[in-house]
Amino acid sequence: MPAAPRSGDIKWSEILSHSFIHLFVKYPMEMGRIISRRLVRCLRRGVGTSGNVATIFALSLPIVVGAAGLGIETSYWYFSSLILQAVADAAAYAGALEKVSGSDKPTIVAAATLSATTNGWDPSTGTIEIFTPPSSGPNVAQKAVEVIVHQTLDRFFTSIFTQNAIGARARAVAFITDASKACALSLNRSAPRAALFSGSSTIKMTGCSVMSNSIAADAIKLQGSANLQADCLISAGGVSLNNPVTTVCASPITQALPAGDPFADLPAPPATTPCQNSKLSTLNPGTYCSGLSLSGNVALAPGVYVIQGGDFKANANANVSGTGVIIYLAGSSGVIMNGNATVKLSAPTSGTYSGVLFYGDTGNLTGSNTFNGTADSLLTGALYFPTQDVNYLGNFSGKGGCTQVVAGTLQWSGNTSISQDCTSLGMRNIPATQSVRLVE
Repeated sequence: MPAAPRSGDIKWSEILSHSFIHLFVKYPMEMGRIISRRLVRCLRRGVGTSGNVATIFALSLPIVVGAAGLGIETSYWYFSSLILQAVADAAAYAGALEKVSGSDKPTIVAAATLSATTNGWDPSTGTIEIFTPPSSGPNVAQKAVEVIVHQTLDRFFTSIFTQNAIGARARAVAFITDASKACALSLNRSAPRAALFSGSSTIKMTGCSVMSNSIAADAIKLQGSANLQADCLISAGGVSLNNPVTTVCASPITQALPAGDPFADLPAPPATTPCQNSKLSTLNPGTYCSGLSLSGNVALAPGVYVIQGGDFKANANANVSGTGVIIYLAGSSGVIMNGNATVKLSAPTSGTYSGVLFYGDTGNLTGSNTFNGTADSLLTGALYFPTQDVNYLGNFSGKGGCTQVVAGTLQWSGNTSISQDCTSLGMRNIPATQSVRLVE
């Protein structure tokens, strides 16, 4: 490589030559010093002729224009970084909203990526990384979505010095906060009266709320002479009340974000062989191929019960008991409990189905399930029928009030007291509604 030029090597006649421009590009700092020394000497001698003025002007003009160009380009990079940050913020927020609705990770990634491209991010000149939970920072392992967007920016004036790419990076984290907990959650997104309280029932829910994901104007409906006490009524649509409701919150919350399905990760138990005998007084876990109709005194041993080919029935005057059981209604099977039956069942307190007592097949879109019984009945655990109707008619709940209902739609018309503090029995806290905010 040739040595950098010295001041004595450059004559004024060469200043604007093509070779000089190349020297300036190759040795910008050395050439800057040479020009500075020449300018100082001219100024010391004084500028007495128009030729010297023209020379100084010619020498100064590239520097002035170059400085202006560099300033404009730096401003462009800064402005582009601000835009990229806005893109990352919007993408993280979109991903978090998708997570709130219970979507899986590929759907969350797709929503965040679509938001980024819609807001101007160019995938042909950049990359995007999406993590849930975040991969770094103070919100690792939290309920949040992290988005990191990379983009290559253009060079203009500085391209005469280098062709190296300018890389911009923006990062955002959207955090999901559970605003309340639910004892009763309706998942149907459009049904009228998706959460209905009717008749002369009196329902007291302590430490939890009623939530409906329906956007209908009467998504939560209180009719007849029903009396309801709860922390709050929260609806993605509206609330219709024939009677006053006692709540901790100042007033019902409408137009809220829908709640995610709290049991969306729950696997469906597989059917097993051979089919179990349903005529015994003590039943064992397994698959009951023609439904399960219970009469008299019947005890269920702990384990998973798969009901197919018919309903789970507790007939009049039946006395049914069991601890640590999960009852899965496969296909079109449902639940029918007679009002004169006494049913005392509790869910497992650990393992895959911890806290879940009844589980309806997600493929059953038209099923209806009726839970009734005597005042001595206890259903301790969650009644989970994500795509079906649940009619809760009995004057009972669970041990310590620990009953939860998560269904497509639900109707409550019995006298009961419900409590949310049930983690000691293996039950989950069910988010009633959630809020999303940018925290990083």
